[in-house]
Amino acid sequence: GDVIHRMLTATQYVAPLMANFNPSYSRNSTVQYLDNGTVFVVQWDKVYLQGKEDVGSFTFQAALHSTGRIVFGYKEIPVPVLQISATQHPVKAGLSDAFMILNPSPDVPESRRRTIYEYHRVELDTSKITNMSAVEFTPLPTCLQHQSCEMCVTSELTFNCSWCHVLQR
Repeated sequence: GDVIHRMLTATQYVAPLMANFNPSYSRNSTVQYLDNGTVFVVQWDKVYLQGKEDVGSFTFQAALHSTGRIVFGYKEIPVPVLQISATQHPVKAGLSDAFMILNPSPDVPESRRRTIYEYHRVELDTSKITNMSAVEFTPLPTCLQHQSCEMCVTSELTFNCSWCHVLQR
């Protein structure tokens, strides 16, 4: 979105492994991406933890598929993630989403107060993140997947969906 706020970026993320990485430490460290129209992949290759370069380099990636499937792949994790210090930077792995609303401030009528609502978070058990491991997230079915009124009203999903003729959803 067009609004960037420190707390919003702390609550909106797709993070295979968030930590205090320093990609500029080595010429061999890269962060690359690929988008072929059906999958968007970001790879952190041979990146080091700031101030802990002696523990070795990390290589991992996130693949976001157009179907909604998300895969985190871990090639090189030289130290247990639970041992990574969160003092300088949060250590997280998972997914989180939130939205922000600008409300009028009761004290100053012409100003607005930002309220951030985090409505969904999936945290990975970081003890399971090891060399040559992967995590796959598959989207749950929703009523939005229906493309016609008939498909919607005959669906076996238990969301109490109803067809909107105006939106054709």
